[in-house]
Amino acid sequence: MLGYHVWANRRVFAHLKSLPPEVTYKEVPSVFPSIAHTLVHMYVVDTLWLQAMTGQSFHETRASIPRLVAEIDGKSVAEMEELFAALAGRYEAFLRSQEDPDRELVIEHPHYGRLHTRLSDLVQHVVNHGTYHRGNITAMLRQLGHPGVQTDYVLYLYALSRDHEEAS
Repeated sequence: MLGYHVWANRRVFAHLKSLPPEVTYKEVPSVFPSIAHTLVHMYVVDTLWLQAMTGQSFHETRASIPRLVAEIDGKSVAEMEELFAALAGRYEAFLRSQEDPDRELVIEHPHYGRLHTRLSDLVQHVVNHGTYHRGNITAMLRQLGHPGVQTDYVLYLYALSRDHEEAS
């Protein structure tokens, strides 16, 4: 599932780079003030979940938020894309190092309590979170008079199938 998440984010960045740069930063009445703010949120949350998956505590991950926001906020679309790509690489390296993607993890949260879950469930959560916010970005683009980009999972499957056929 992480492959889909990375593929879909790449499609969004490719589309944003094809539009006038100001589109990404223009304020619109939506879930976040701009597409850029949405991307900052996605990057920070994806990073926080990777930290949680690697065993960092809630307090450690929460303390990293200002640093993560400063790392990406105000960057160009191309610079944000590079940060997302580097984060995807960290996810891929971490997941490759795991013998059992269904191993149990225990997540502690001061408000929600203790959660016993599988690593694969947390990866699914990250993917679902990204899908939700890519939908927000599509809605914002339409509000700004621009088309969105299709990132449906089935299109990812078609892309994988084409890549496999071309390699054969």
